[in-house]
Amino acid sequence: MSQYQDTGRVSEPRGGAVGLIVFAGTMMIMIGVFHIISGLAALIEDDFYVTTPNHLLEFDLTTWGWIHLIAGIVVAGAGFAVFAGQTWARVVGIMLAGLSAVANFAFIPYYPVWSLLIIALDVFVIWALATQGRNVALD
Repeated sequence: MSQYQDTGRVSEPRGGAVGLIVFAGTMMIMIGVFHIISGLAALIEDDFYVTTPNHLLEFDLTTWGWIHLIAGIVVAGAGFAVFAGQTWARVVGIMLAGLSAVANFAFIPYYPVWSLLIIALDVFVIWALATQGRNVALD
């Protein structure tokens, strides 16, 4: 006989787990909106960001605008899916927050304070999604 028995009971998620999911979903939506704002600023006003020479990824600001705009839409969409308690949304959320942090690391020469803020929020989202252990659907 197994040492572990399935009693058939479904336990309710703890308040801390629900709180982390709400935090992660809200932050993902906010990060997505921040990306969209950054992208639109780069697309609408090409002189908004100051460019510095000799940095890691030298993209045109229009390219950065499209990168931020598309990333913002995808991250915000995944944030809404996290609220639905989808397991895939947690996994995708961790990956997107990681990619968002990398993109903002490369964007530091253009807008350093903003990029560091978004990187910090991405780290908190990764922590919140990784430490939550089970599906939590918010009704």
